[in-house]
This record gives sequence, structure tokens and C-alpha cells, in this order.
Amino acid sequence: MRALLLFSGFMDRVSAQVGKWVYRLVLVTVLISAFNAVIRKAFRYSSNGLLEIQWYLFAAIFLLGAGYTLMRNEHVRVDVLAGRMSGRAQAWIDIFGTIFFLLPMVVLICWLSWPQFVESFARSEVSSNTGGLIVWPARLLIPAGFCLLGLQSLSELVKRIAYLRGMGPDPRETAAHVPDAPPEGAAGQAPRAEGEAE
Repeated sequence: MRALLLFSGFMDRVSAQVGKWVYRLVLVTVLISAFNAVIRKAFRYSSNGLLEIQWYLFAAIFLLGAGYTLMRNEHVRVDVLAGRMSGRAQAWIDIFGTIFFLLPMVVLICWLSWPQFVESFARSEVSSNTGGLIVWPARLLIPAGFCLLGLQSLSELVKRIAYLRGMGPDPRETAAHVPDAPPEGAAGQAPRAEGEAE
């Protein structure tokens, strides 16, 4: 179990780093959008390339940020019933949902999207719009984003199993307090069992 907890800690750090870059992409997207709007209004100039890079960045924010969002437990949930249950019951619901819904969906989307990326890359596919961009980077975002989501979902699965075995805190209570980077010296450490001395 300790090896799985080390994997979980590593994956959390990867997701945190990706999340930092996604934050930066939001700023870049806003700046490009503002620039595009200004030159369109002030100079009556528009570029399909500028419009498409906004779409690519927007896709990157959502697809690459999905694993980070899962780690922070900030995906939309309907907790009408589960929110009233104990932490252990919620952990079991998360385990069930991850194994039977999230992971199969991730595998299916990665499996279906990878050949489309490979074909687009092999053909050097370019947008059909005049002045448009190459397409394969946008197609690569789909399997890359879902791969990161799948790896983070395995990390979340490990944390919930550890919690049920008394080897770690309740992940749903600690997720919102996860820092973007682990404290100095905390890298690779497995969570302590409840009641264990520091």
C-alpha cells in the first residue's frame, strides 16, 4: 500500500504543476482574446488563426485542468443524498463511481481519440479556415487531458482506499486544502494514519 500512496503523492504533485500552468493559460487566453477584440474593432482586422488559438487554449484549460480539478474535489457534484452520509460511505461511493464510471469513460475516450490524433499528425492536418492553424495539437489535447484525468482518478482511488483502511485522512475533507505544491520535505511522503504522532 505504501508504494501506491507514493504513486498517489507523485500524481498529486504532477496535477498541481499542471494546474499552475493551466492558471497561466487562462491569463494568456484573456490577453489574446482582448488583443483580438481590439484589433478587430480598431483596425477592422480579424484572423482565423487568432480565433483558433483562443479555442485551442480554452480546450487546453478544461482538458488539462480536469485532473487538477479532481484532485481539489471541485468537479460539480449532486450531493443531495451523499452529502448527508458519513465520510466512509462517501468514500465507498467515490470508489464505486471511479471504478465503474470514471475510469471506463477515460479509457474509452483515450482509445477513441488517439487514432484521430495520429491520423491528423501523419497528414499534417490544417484547419479548413483561411489562415487557420495546424489541427493535431488540438487533437492531442483530448487523449493527454483524459490520460492525466485517469492517472489522477487512480490517485484518488488510492487515497480513498487508504482512508477506509485507516492509513490516511478523509480525502474529501482535505482536498480543498491541498496546496499547489507540497510543503518543503513533504514530497513522496505517505499520509499518516489517523491518530499517529507527527
